[in-house]
Amino acid sequence: MEDILGYIRRAQAEDRASLDELNSNGQRSNQAPNVTQQGPRMAFTISKELVLGCTAPGCSRIMTGGLSRCTGCRAALYCGREHQHVDRPAHKSACSKIRKANVAYQEAERQLRDEEGDAIFTEGPPHFWGIHETRPYMRARFTLVESLLLVNTETAVNAALDHLLAMLQLCRSDNMGVRDVVPALFLRLRKDQQAYDFCKWWVTTGQEGDYDWGDKTSPYLATKQADVFEDPREFVRNATISLSFAVSVTLVKIRLLMDLLALQRDRQIAAPKLPSEITDQGFVHCTSAIIQRQRQELEREEQTLNITMLRKHVEQLFTAVKESNKHFWPALVRPGSHLEARPMMHGFGDIGQMQVVLRANYNAWAETEGAIGVIEELLQS
Repeated sequence: MEDILGYIRRAQAEDRASLDELNSNGQRSNQAPNVTQQGPRMAFTISKELVLGCTAPGCSRIMTGGLSRCTGCRAALYCGREHQHVDRPAHKSACSKIRKANVAYQEAERQLRDEEGDAIFTEGPPHFWGIHETRPYMRARFTLVESLLLVNTETAVNAALDHLLAMLQLCRSDNMGVRDVVPALFLRLRKDQQAYDFCKWWVTTGQEGDYDWGDKTSPYLATKQADVFEDPREFVRNATISLSFAVSVTLVKIRLLMDLLALQRDRQIAAPKLPSEITDQGFVHCTSAIIQRQRQELEREEQTLNITMLRKHVEQLFTAVKESNKHFWPALVRPGSHLEARPMMHGFGDIGQMQVVLRANYNAWAETEGAIGVIEELLQS
């Protein structure tokens, strides 16, 4: 048990140091290898912690009721004009991109409604990408999502997630692959159960050959409250074609493992000396919202079995991702310029696939203290 605790503590310390280095230098020391067939580089804003309130650096005000939105992008909140002015140099570029992307998205929607009628959004089949006239609209909406994710606030991530979920309802079979971005956004918002349910549906019902993607009455993304402690066999088996899901579920499992280790350690150290009202505060600071929700089931002092099981699951998923794309885990630890790469085409297991999945998932990992360090330890073992 002590070995596992040391493992997590070292990982958390290494993550703090690595993220400080990455933010100060703009990238880690290891540069991405040269990759052919790349499009223009894309901006990427690394996040240590998702901002819940005022966006200005150093401001701790999080009560949204007293905050005002940036009028340009609507994705950043401020407690007053002074803090908005202070943050303007850092926020200006992303704000401009969001504003322009939103104008383009609204214009694309207007043109689509003018040409095809409003009914295409409500009465037409959920095959938007298959209808060629809808493609400019879908591209414009995804560009808006990418722009929103340049701002590391809860408001921006929520808005991006809402757009992606709406796009999936319009195109259930998801020809664009936007589903790969969704789980990490749930995780950034501490909605671990929703992230797991989303991934579980796609690797189970979403893999059924007879599922009717055009039937709006068929249950869609209907998995709810799936067992996050279950064996990850579906994700291991589908890691090659669903790499982003395997990566996200690995993070779900790591969060659970870290929290159970911390809770068990706190109880072992403090329980004999302190009242339960104090030791129970550990639940409030859990990384995984699942732990908080399942408090009654997890209040047992002994969690060795669950910890052992989760550690096995993490190792299984780590191996599956490693075998599916050998580039991914090393890039997660040292992303270099991969975060800004825009591969024009990619295939299973290649660097391009890694770059797309890395961009979708990196900030969810970076915002989970200790998670990247766990992967670094596994790479060295």
